Amino acid sequence: MTDRPDILRIGTRGSPLALAQAHETRDRLMAAHDIPQEAFEIVVIKTTGDRVLDRPLGEIGGKGLFTKEIEDALLAGEIDLAVHSMKDMPVAQPAGLLLDCYLPREDVRDAFVAPHAGAISDLAQGATVGTSSLRRRAQLLHRRPDLKVVEFRGNVQTRMRKLADGVAEATFLAMAGLNRLGLSDVPAAPIEVTDMLPAVAQGAIGIERRQDDTRIATLLAAIHDTPTGHRLAAERAFLAGLDGSCQTPIGGLAVLDGDQVHLRGEIIRPDGSECLTESGAAPVADAARLGADLAAALRGRAGPGFFDG
Repeated sequence: MTDRPDILRIGTRGSPLALAQAHETRDRLMAAHDIPQEAFEIVVIKTTGDRVLDRPLGEIGGKGLFTKEIEDALLAGEIDLAVHSMKDMPVAQPAGLLLDCYLPREDVRDAFVAPHAGAISDLAQGATVGTSSLRRRAQLLHRRPDLKVVEFRGNVQTRMRKLADGVAEATFLAMAGLNRLGLSDVPAAPIEVTDMLPAVAQGAIGIERRQDDTRIATLLAAIHDTPTGHRLAAERAFLAGLDGSCQTPIGGLAVLDGDQVHLRGEIIRPDGSECLTESGAAPVADAARLGADLAAALRGRAGPGFFDG
Protein backbone atom coordinates (compact mmCIF):
# COMPACT_ATOMS: atom_id res chain seq x y z
CA MET A 1 0.00 0.00 0.00
CA THR A 2 1.41 3.37 -1.00
CA ASP A 3 1.64 6.49 1.19
CA ARG A 4 1.67 8.89 -1.77
CA PRO A 5 -1.00 11.57 -1.21
CA ASP A 6 -1.77 11.82 -4.95
CA ILE A 7 -2.79 8.15 -5.19
CA LEU A 8 -6.48 7.29 -4.77
CA ARG A 9 -6.68 4.09 -2.74
CA ILE A 10 -9.80 1.98 -3.32
CA GLY A 11 -10.55 -0.59 -0.62
CA THR A 12 -12.30 -3.81 -1.57
CA ARG A 13 -12.63 -7.49 -0.78
CA GLY A 14 -10.48 -9.80 -2.88
CA SER A 15 -13.03 -12.02 -4.64
CA PRO A 16 -13.21 -11.83 -8.44
CA LEU A 17 -16.61 -10.11 -8.17
CA ALA A 18 -15.42 -7.57 -5.57
CA LEU A 19 -12.42 -6.74 -7.73
CA ALA A 20 -14.63 -6.33 -10.80
CA GLN A 21 -16.74 -3.84 -8.84
CA ALA A 22 -13.67 -1.95 -7.66
CA HIS A 23 -12.38 -1.79 -11.25
CA GLU A 24 -15.75 -0.49 -12.46
CA THR A 25 -15.61 2.25 -9.82
CA ARG A 26 -12.06 3.15 -10.82
CA ASP A 27 -12.94 3.20 -14.53
CA ARG A 28 -15.95 5.46 -13.94
CA LEU A 29 -13.83 7.88 -11.91
CA MET A 30 -11.14 7.85 -14.63
CA ALA A 31 -13.72 8.66 -17.30
CA ALA A 32 -15.57 11.32 -15.28
CA HIS A 33 -12.44 13.24 -14.24
CA ASP A 34 -9.85 12.32 -16.88
CA ILE A 35 -7.66 10.68 -14.24
CA PRO A 36 -4.99 8.19 -15.40
CA GLN A 37 -5.14 4.60 -14.18
CA GLU A 38 -1.75 5.02 -12.50
CA ALA A 39 -3.38 7.43 -10.05
CA PHE A 40 -5.35 4.56 -8.44
CA GLU A 41 -4.38 1.70 -6.19
CA ILE A 42 -6.73 -1.22 -5.51
CA VAL A 43 -6.22 -2.28 -1.88
CA VAL A 44 -7.51 -5.77 -1.07
CA ILE A 45 -8.72 -6.23 2.50
CA LYS A 46 -9.71 -9.63 3.86
CA THR A 47 -12.87 -9.53 5.96
CA THR A 48 -14.19 -11.90 8.61
CA GLY A 49 -16.77 -13.16 6.13
CA ASP A 50 -13.98 -14.08 3.72
CA ARG A 51 -11.88 -15.85 6.34
CA VAL A 52 -14.57 -17.96 8.03
CA LEU A 53 -16.14 -20.18 5.39
CA ASP A 54 -17.14 -23.24 7.42
CA ARG A 55 -20.03 -21.70 9.34
CA PRO A 56 -23.28 -19.93 8.40
CA LEU A 57 -23.08 -16.13 8.42
CA GLY A 58 -25.73 -15.90 11.14
CA GLU A 59 -23.53 -17.88 13.52
CA ILE A 60 -20.58 -15.52 13.18
CA GLY A 61 -22.32 -12.17 13.28
CA GLY A 62 -24.59 -11.56 10.30
CA LYS A 63 -24.37 -8.35 8.27
CA GLY A 64 -21.15 -6.40 8.64
CA LEU A 65 -18.95 -9.46 8.23
CA PHE A 66 -17.98 -8.33 4.75
CA THR A 67 -17.52 -4.66 5.62
CA LYS A 68 -16.04 -4.08 9.10
CA GLU A 69 -12.34 -4.46 8.29
CA ILE A 70 -12.75 -2.32 5.17
CA GLU A 71 -14.53 0.41 7.15
CA ASP A 72 -11.83 0.27 9.82
CA ALA A 73 -9.20 0.88 7.12
CA LEU A 74 -11.26 3.80 5.77
CA LEU A 75 -11.57 5.39 9.20
CA ALA A 76 -7.83 4.91 9.79
CA GLY A 77 -6.99 6.72 6.53
CA GLU A 78 -5.42 3.61 5.00
CA ILE A 79 -7.78 3.84 2.02
CA ASP A 80 -9.66 6.79 0.50
CA LEU A 81 -12.90 5.09 -0.50
CA ALA A 82 -14.49 1.66 -0.13
CA VAL A 83 -16.48 -0.28 -2.72
CA HIS A 84 -19.23 -2.57 -1.43
CA SER A 85 -21.96 -4.87 -2.68
CA MET A 86 -24.92 -3.04 -1.19
CA LYS A 87 -26.81 -6.19 -0.23
CA ASP A 88 -23.94 -6.89 2.24
CA MET A 89 -24.15 -3.47 3.90
CA PRO A 90 -25.67 -2.87 7.33
CA VAL A 91 -28.23 -0.07 7.27
CA ALA A 92 -26.17 2.11 9.62
CA GLN A 93 -22.64 3.36 8.95
CA PRO A 94 -19.99 3.84 11.63
CA ALA A 95 -19.63 7.40 12.90
CA GLY A 96 -17.49 9.41 10.51
CA LEU A 97 -18.38 7.43 7.38
CA LEU A 98 -20.93 8.21 4.68
CA LEU A 99 -22.47 6.13 1.93
CA ASP A 100 -23.99 8.47 -0.65
CA CYS A 101 -22.68 7.24 -4.01
CA TYR A 102 -24.23 4.36 -5.95
CA LEU A 103 -23.35 3.10 -9.40
CA PRO A 104 -26.11 2.23 -11.91
CA ARG A 105 -27.86 -0.89 -10.69
CA GLU A 106 -27.40 -4.20 -12.48
CA ASP A 107 -29.96 -7.00 -12.95
CA VAL A 108 -31.66 -7.45 -9.56
CA ARG A 109 -32.84 -11.02 -10.13
CA ASP A 110 -31.63 -14.22 -8.55
CA ALA A 111 -30.40 -16.97 -10.85
CA PHE A 112 -31.26 -20.63 -10.46
CA VAL A 113 -28.09 -22.59 -11.19
CA ALA A 114 -28.23 -26.33 -11.86
CA PRO A 115 -26.33 -28.51 -14.32
CA HIS A 116 -29.31 -30.80 -14.95
CA ALA A 117 -32.43 -28.72 -14.21
CA GLY A 118 -33.78 -25.58 -15.84
CA ALA A 119 -36.03 -24.39 -13.04
CA ILE A 120 -36.92 -25.03 -9.41
CA SER A 121 -39.99 -26.94 -10.57
CA ASP A 122 -37.74 -29.41 -12.42
CA LEU A 123 -36.03 -30.59 -9.22
CA ALA A 124 -36.98 -34.06 -8.04
CA GLN A 125 -38.81 -34.60 -4.76
CA GLY A 126 -36.33 -34.24 -1.89
CA ALA A 127 -33.50 -32.86 -4.05
CA THR A 128 -30.63 -31.04 -2.32
CA VAL A 129 -30.15 -27.32 -2.92
CA GLY A 130 -27.20 -25.35 -1.57
CA THR A 131 -27.41 -21.75 -0.38
CA SER A 132 -25.93 -19.61 2.40
CA SER A 133 -28.76 -17.07 2.17
CA LEU A 134 -31.53 -17.40 4.75
CA ARG A 135 -33.80 -15.40 2.42
CA ARG A 136 -33.30 -17.80 -0.49
CA ARG A 137 -33.62 -20.79 1.84
CA ALA A 138 -36.90 -19.53 3.29
CA GLN A 139 -38.30 -18.53 -0.12
CA LEU A 140 -37.37 -21.91 -1.57
CA LEU A 141 -38.90 -23.89 1.30
CA HIS A 142 -42.05 -21.77 1.11
CA ARG A 143 -42.39 -22.88 -2.50
CA ARG A 144 -40.95 -26.42 -2.22
CA PRO A 145 -41.01 -27.66 1.39
CA ASP A 146 -39.93 -31.11 0.20
CA LEU A 147 -36.44 -29.94 -0.77
CA LYS A 148 -33.34 -30.37 1.39
CA VAL A 149 -31.31 -27.18 1.82
CA VAL A 150 -27.62 -27.32 2.78
CA GLU A 151 -25.11 -24.57 3.64
CA PHE A 152 -23.27 -23.38 0.53
CA ARG A 153 -20.76 -20.57 0.99
CA GLY A 154 -17.95 -19.22 -1.15
CA ASN A 155 -17.52 -17.19 -4.31
CA VAL A 156 -19.06 -18.10 -7.68
CA GLN A 157 -16.17 -20.38 -8.64
CA THR A 158 -16.26 -22.21 -5.29
CA ARG A 159 -19.99 -22.80 -5.53
CA MET A 160 -19.72 -24.14 -9.07
CA ARG A 161 -17.06 -26.61 -7.88
CA LYS A 162 -19.38 -27.76 -5.11
CA LEU A 163 -22.13 -28.41 -7.67
CA ALA A 164 -19.71 -30.36 -9.84
CA ASP A 165 -18.67 -32.41 -6.77
CA GLY A 166 -22.29 -33.32 -6.06
CA VAL A 167 -22.61 -31.45 -2.75
CA ALA A 168 -25.95 -30.18 -4.07
CA GLU A 169 -27.97 -30.46 -7.26
CA ALA A 170 -28.69 -26.74 -7.54
CA THR A 171 -27.86 -23.38 -6.02
CA PHE A 172 -28.63 -19.69 -6.47
CA LEU A 173 -26.42 -16.81 -7.56
CA ALA A 174 -27.16 -13.15 -8.28
CA MET A 175 -27.61 -12.30 -11.95
CA ALA A 176 -25.71 -9.06 -11.28
CA GLY A 177 -22.59 -10.93 -10.24
CA LEU A 178 -22.73 -13.27 -13.21
CA ASN A 179 -23.12 -10.32 -15.57
CA ARG A 180 -20.28 -8.33 -14.00
CA LEU A 181 -17.98 -11.34 -14.24
CA GLY A 182 -19.04 -12.15 -17.79
CA LEU A 183 -19.93 -15.71 -16.78
CA SER A 184 -22.32 -16.49 -19.61
CA ASP A 185 -21.23 -20.16 -19.50
CA VAL A 186 -22.73 -20.75 -16.04
CA PRO A 187 -25.97 -22.76 -16.41
CA ALA A 188 -28.11 -20.02 -14.89
CA ALA A 189 -31.81 -19.29 -15.38
CA PRO A 190 -33.04 -15.88 -14.14
CA ILE A 191 -35.91 -16.06 -11.64
CA GLU A 192 -38.46 -13.29 -12.13
CA VAL A 193 -38.93 -10.98 -9.15
CA THR A 194 -42.60 -11.99 -8.98
CA ASP A 195 -41.43 -15.53 -8.15
CA MET A 196 -38.47 -14.71 -5.88
CA LEU A 197 -38.16 -11.23 -4.44
CA PRO A 198 -34.46 -10.29 -4.30
CA ALA A 199 -32.46 -9.15 -1.32
CA VAL A 200 -32.66 -5.48 -0.45
CA ALA A 201 -30.19 -3.54 -2.65
CA GLN A 202 -29.26 -6.62 -4.70
CA GLY A 203 -27.36 -5.66 -7.87
CA ALA A 204 -26.21 -2.28 -6.52
CA ILE A 205 -22.66 -1.11 -5.82
CA GLY A 206 -22.13 1.48 -3.08
CA ILE A 207 -19.06 3.61 -2.49
CA GLU A 208 -18.32 4.68 1.07
CA ARG A 209 -16.12 7.61 2.12
CA ARG A 210 -15.08 9.58 5.15
CA GLN A 211 -17.72 12.17 5.96
CA ASP A 212 -15.25 15.05 6.14
CA ASP A 213 -13.35 14.17 2.94
CA THR A 214 -14.62 16.89 0.59
CA ARG A 215 -12.13 15.93 -2.14
CA ILE A 216 -13.51 12.40 -2.41
CA ALA A 217 -17.07 13.69 -2.06
CA THR A 218 -16.58 15.89 -5.15
CA LEU A 219 -15.06 13.04 -7.14
CA LEU A 220 -17.86 10.62 -6.26
CA ALA A 221 -20.68 13.09 -6.94
CA ALA A 222 -19.90 12.87 -10.66
CA ILE A 223 -20.50 9.10 -10.84
CA HIS A 224 -23.50 8.81 -8.50
CA ASP A 225 -26.59 7.30 -10.13
CA THR A 226 -29.60 9.19 -8.77
CA PRO A 227 -32.31 6.65 -9.75
CA THR A 228 -30.44 3.88 -7.93
CA GLY A 229 -30.15 6.18 -4.91
CA HIS A 230 -33.93 6.72 -4.83
CA ARG A 231 -34.62 2.99 -5.07
CA LEU A 232 -32.15 2.14 -2.32
CA ALA A 233 -33.53 4.86 -0.05
CA ALA A 234 -36.85 3.00 -0.02
CA GLU A 235 -35.36 -0.48 0.25
CA ARG A 236 -32.84 0.28 2.97
CA ALA A 237 -35.42 2.16 5.06
CA PHE A 238 -37.61 -0.93 4.74
CA LEU A 239 -34.72 -3.11 5.92
CA ALA A 240 -33.93 -0.74 8.79
CA GLY A 241 -37.54 -0.81 9.93
CA LEU A 242 -37.35 -4.59 10.21
CA ASP A 243 -33.97 -4.60 11.97
CA GLY A 244 -32.74 -6.53 8.96
CA SER A 245 -29.72 -8.77 9.36
CA CYS A 246 -28.38 -11.99 7.90
CA GLN A 247 -30.56 -13.81 10.45
CA THR A 248 -33.79 -12.36 9.06
CA PRO A 249 -35.36 -13.63 5.80
CA ILE A 250 -36.35 -10.39 4.06
CA GLY A 251 -36.91 -9.52 0.41
CA GLY A 252 -37.51 -6.05 -1.01
CA LEU A 253 -37.48 -4.27 -4.34
CA ALA A 254 -38.23 -0.70 -5.34
CA VAL A 255 -38.84 0.43 -8.92
CA LEU A 256 -39.33 3.92 -10.31
CA ASP A 257 -42.24 5.08 -12.43
CA GLY A 258 -41.76 8.73 -13.30
CA ASP A 259 -41.65 10.65 -10.03
CA GLN A 260 -43.14 7.74 -8.09
CA VAL A 261 -41.34 4.92 -6.32
CA HIS A 262 -43.11 1.57 -5.96
CA LEU A 263 -41.91 -0.80 -3.24
CA ARG A 264 -42.73 -4.43 -2.57
CA GLY A 265 -41.39 -6.14 0.51
CA GLU A 266 -41.80 -9.46 2.24
CA ILE A 267 -40.79 -11.34 5.36
CA ILE A 268 -40.66 -15.12 5.53
CA ARG A 269 -40.47 -17.54 8.43
CA PRO A 270 -37.04 -19.18 8.37
CA ASP A 271 -38.63 -22.58 7.76
CA GLY A 272 -40.63 -21.19 4.84
CA SER A 273 -43.99 -21.97 6.45
CA GLU A 274 -45.35 -18.42 6.09
CA CYS A 275 -44.64 -15.42 3.89
CA LEU A 276 -46.11 -11.95 4.43
CA THR A 277 -46.00 -9.32 1.68
CA GLU A 278 -46.77 -5.59 1.54
CA SER A 279 -46.52 -3.09 -1.30
CA GLY A 280 -47.04 0.62 -1.77
CA ALA A 281 -46.06 3.73 -3.70
CA ALA A 282 -45.03 7.29 -2.88
CA PRO A 283 -43.35 10.30 -4.47
CA VAL A 284 -39.62 9.79 -4.93
CA ALA A 285 -38.96 12.45 -2.28
CA ASP A 286 -40.76 10.23 0.24
CA ALA A 287 -38.95 6.98 -0.68
CA ALA A 288 -37.48 6.45 2.78
CA ARG A 289 -40.82 7.10 4.48
CA LEU A 290 -42.46 4.54 2.17
CA GLY A 291 -39.89 1.92 3.20
CA ALA A 292 -40.40 2.65 6.88
CA ASP A 293 -44.21 2.49 6.52
CA LEU A 294 -44.11 -0.88 4.76
CA ALA A 295 -41.80 -2.26 7.43
CA ALA A 296 -44.15 -1.08 10.17
CA ALA A 297 -47.12 -2.66 8.40
CA LEU A 298 -45.34 -6.02 8.15
CA ARG A 299 -44.19 -5.86 11.75
CA GLY A 300 -47.78 -5.28 12.82
CA ARG A 301 -49.01 -8.26 10.83
CA ALA A 302 -46.22 -10.61 11.88
CA GLY A 303 -46.39 -10.13 15.61
CA PRO A 304 -43.82 -11.41 18.10
CA GLY A 305 -42.16 -14.73 17.35
CA PHE A 306 -42.64 -14.62 13.57
CA PHE A 307 -38.95 -15.11 12.89
CA ASP A 308 -38.53 -17.92 15.42
CA GLY A 309 -39.74 -20.81 13.32
